[in-house]
Amino acid sequence: MKAVFLDRGSFPRDLSIRFNDTITSYVEYHNTLETEVAERIMDADIILTNKVVISRKQIENSASLKLIQVMATGTNNVAIEACQEKGVRVQNVEGYSAISVPEHTFAMLLALRRNLVPYLQEVQSGAWEKAEFFCLMDHPIKDLSGSKMAIIGSGQLGKQVAILAKAFGMEVMLVERKHQTDIRNGYVSFDQAIQEADIISLHCPLTTDTKNLIDDIEFKRMQNHALLINMSRGGIVNEEALVRAIESKQIAGAAFDVATQEPMPNSSPLFSLTQSLNFLLTPHVAWASQGAMEKLVQIAINNIHAFVESK
Repeated sequence: MKAVFLDRGSFPRDLSIRFNDTITSYVEYHNTLETEVAERIMDADIILTNKVVISRKQIENSASLKLIQVMATGTNNVAIEACQEKGVRVQNVEGYSAISVPEHTFAMLLALRRNLVPYLQEVQSGAWEKAEFFCLMDHPIKDLSGSKMAIIGSGQLGKQVAILAKAFGMEVMLVERKHQTDIRNGYVSFDQAIQEADIISLHCPLTTDTKNLIDDIEFKRMQNHALLINMSRGGIVNEEALVRAIESKQIAGAAFDVATQEPMPNSSPLFSLTQSLNFLLTPHVAWASQGAMEKLVQIAINNIHAFVESK
């Protein structure tokens, strides 16, 4: 079996990737352009990809392809229907970031709620030295305890976020799918959650159903002190609508780790918000703690070995 990793450079070099003897040939590329995919997977039995897109045409033209191992949770970079038609298995990796992403969620949330960024800037600028009293209180500080958090996406990540939220003394609302009228036990309707939540945290995949899940209509229904957290995928929130919501103060702020286009260009609507003190943006690193990456790679390798041995 030959395995090819198309974007090995998306992981640190010191992260070990080793296969057993069932993989007789292994080739890795730092990164792969769209125009290079077809040639590089031509004789591959197994493809490893983090974010490189595998299209229908590339799948149909691959001679020996049997497995695509996505080195992430989301599989939206693979033409799934084409794989099903050709009998190519697609495997993702779940559960590896169940600590990293929820911790990043609360790091961002605490930074917003306690206005950490502007306070850090005031210390750096020397404003504290000039203060009349022993402390500076130019920016409001709010506790998380007692807040209502709506969690959209109740998989492993959403459930872990709920555990942390309860530990902070927050009230948790698990949110039913949008437009769903049959509400599951323990859930609240999407519309109710959007209107009542102090904090809305997104942990769902990007699909045709969740694209632009949060748009102008939803922002207008939110409370004006609400915060929106997106550690999931770009495209779930309409970015232009987010700009309008923050600039018009329809919501109090937002924290994102993702963008619709990644790497995010400076022409992105999100970039225009990066100078705002009530908007935080990190470059898709919520998943990337050392422990999470090590776990991801080990799960993926085990998945590949299990597939090969089952054949």
